[in-house]
Amino acid sequence: MRLTNYTDFSLRVLIYLASKRADEISNITEIAEAYNISRNHLTKVIHELGKMGVIITIRGRGGGIRLALPPEEINVGAIVRKTEDDFKLVPCFGDSPNPCVISPVCGLKHALGRALTAYLAVLDEYTIADLVSDPLGYRMLLGIDKN
Repeated sequence: MRLTNYTDFSLRVLIYLASKRADEISNITEIAEAYNISRNHLTKVIHELGKMGVIITIRGRGGGIRLALPPEEINVGAIVRKTEDDFKLVPCFGDSPNPCVISPVCGLKHALGRALTAYLAVLDEYTIADLVSDPLGYRMLLGIDKN
């Protein structure tokens, strides 16, 4: 299973925000610079995370973004499910006609289905707080405390 850049960036934004103190506000530019990724890519990600209710976007002067929930309440598996648009590991997982001739007897679909279920179950065991168990280390590596 490979996550899309969209999901990767979503998780990185949440990790970045969880690394900051609860009263600190961030902006897209600082996150993009910390990870060396496109500001344009992050704009869409941040908009969607706001729609999901996991971050708050504050407009205007002095605005920015921060977590809407404590990191302990943001489940990694739930974020992956909401940000990934395709869990069809092979064509027979889809709704369209299956071109595979062995589909009627193939056990691969069942095995891959179980693997996907297990993969998501493991992610469900983690929160953003679990991923950021050393916020000071993240702050240092992400350049959050430059001054």
